[in-house]
Amino acid sequence: MNPGDEQSYTDYGDTGHTRTRLPENDPYGGAPRRPHRSSSKSLVTVVGVVVLLIAAIAFANRGDDTATDAATTKGSRPQTSSTAPSGTHPVGTKTTGIPSGFPRTEQGAQSAAANYSVVLVSADILKPMRRSEIVSQVFAADQQDALASKFNKAYGKEFLANLGLDANGNAPAGHTYVSRTAPIGTKTTTYSGTTATIEVWCTGVFGTAGDDSTNPVISDWFTMTLELSWSGDDWKVSRFSQKDGPAPVPGDDKASSADQMAKAVEEYGGFTYAR
Repeated sequence: MNPGDEQSYTDYGDTGHTRTRLPENDPYGGAPRRPHRSSSKSLVTVVGVVVLLIAAIAFANRGDDTATDAATTKGSRPQTSSTAPSGTHPVGTKTTGIPSGFPRTEQGAQSAAANYSVVLVSADILKPMRRSEIVSQVFAADQQDALASKFNKAYGKEFLANLGLDANGNAPAGHTYVSRTAPIGTKTTTYSGTTATIEVWCTGVFGTAGDDSTNPVISDWFTMTLELSWSGDDWKVSRFSQKDGPAPVPGDDKASSADQMAKAVEEYGGFTYAR
């Protein structure tokens, strides 16, 4: 997906292009590489960030009676951020490796949406056998047959070949396909007790790790909107869509080697998310 483009998968027709970056010579276009800055500029940036962090910590810990009195005078307390942790623990059950058994609450719907976003934008969705399990577990029963057909069509042999994968979604020897998503925050748009619409702001890493890979692993930022319904004692996805951003200004991180990226995927497991 090129920067600035917005893809919506409400009808699931183009689900195959969820977060995949193809090589630069592909008609879909590749992601331009970020130029490295000079080491001196990097040092200045790091020092500046450290100074700002120290100042912020000092300010946060400062006892400011004036600010407290002003808040009291207005008769209201500062509002906590909508992304503050709720204290609710993640669910402890999984079905076919996917978190399940979310509570029938607004927080439960947000937790379900966060975990489902991770699954829907994962390397597993490209594997036919695993994809069948994902569709069965994540989506509402009345959506599963149609979705299975559209997913299979979207993730066909030609699409997988463009990623350098075989028909089973596996990378060639010496390569590792990476698609790892991390939710940053969730927001409820609507909630009724039996239905909910949740937005999930995500970042992730996507691409193929390998010395001669034409689809290098890059980072990305996107927002998924999931419409959920309460069915069979759990939240299930009825519809979903996706768009780019919000994305921060890129940092000055040094890119890791293909070997380091492959090892990171193998050595670091994922999380079960709770709101």
